[in-house]
Amino acid sequence: MEKAEFSKIRKKLEKTQKQLAALLGMSLKTIHSYEQGWRTIPAHIERQLFFLLINQRQRHNQLTPCWEQKECNEKEDCPAWEFQSGHLCWFLCGTLCECTSESTYREKVNVCRSCNIFQSLIE
Repeated sequence: MEKAEFSKIRKKLEKTQKQLAALLGMSLKTIHSYEQGWRTIPAHIERQLFFLLINQRQRHNQLTPCWEQKECNEKEDCPAWEFQSGHLCWFLCGTLCECTSESTYREKVNVCRSCNIFQSLIE
């Protein structure tokens, strides 16, 4: 995640830097460092920001689950189906779509960024 995207998500969440620092359990200086590009934004912070953004909108209740959208034949073996979290497939490691089951979160989210399911959630 780049500094501009971090800033954009903070604004979409309607949080000040201080409020976001408290929400993420970190210092205000760390938030400043992310937004200035002085520090790399860790994967777990990126993941948490996307989670907050998506759940803030409460749109996940109206979404078609990923396994239906992708007509998945392996859904019973996938964590997204197991936990009935078709809108959180990007968040869960070990999902079976797009060959991401053996990926790290950083590798997985790069694949997910091009997926229409993920893109529809963050727009």
